[in-house]
Amino acid sequence: MKVRVTGVLIEDDRILLLDQDTDTGRSWSLPGGKVEPGEPIGEALVREMREETGVEVSVGRLLYVCDHLPGCDTHVVHMTFEAARTGGTVGDVVAGADSTPIRGVKFVALTDLPALGFPQRFVELAQAGWPGAGSYMGAKANIGL
Repeated sequence: MKVRVTGVLIEDDRILLLDQDTDTGRSWSLPGGKVEPGEPIGEALVREMREETGVEVSVGRLLYVCDHLPGCDTHVVHMTFEAARTGGTVGDVVAGADSTPIRGVKFVALTDLPALGFPQRFVELAQAGWPGAGSYMGAKANIGL
C-alpha cells in the first residue's frame, strides 16, 4: 500500500494548482505526492508543497481520505489536507523534485475548476468550505477525482 498526500491552499477564492500530466487525464492537479518510508504525513505535505510550488505551508484540517485502486494489486490511500501559506514564493519549484515535470504553478479561481477538468462535486466542496472535513470519501470516484 502507498500513501499520498495533497494540499488544498485557497486564498481569495482561488486554489493553488500544478500544471502537469496526471493519471486522471487532466493537466491541472493539487500539489502533493508520495509519503516516504518513515516520514510523518504532515512533514510529507510540507515537503511536497515546498518542492512543487515554492510555498511554505502549515498543515490544517484533514479534508478527506479516499482510495485509488489502479489495479495490479496496487492500493493507494490518498489523504488531502487544508494548508495555509506561511512563506515562500509561488512558482519557485525545486527542479527534478517530481517524477512528472511541472509546467506551471498558479492560483486558479474556484469557479474555473470545472473548465480545468475538476468535477462539480469537488468544486462544491471547496466553495462550501469542505463540510464533512475529515471524512472517508471511499474510492476516488466518489469525490470525482
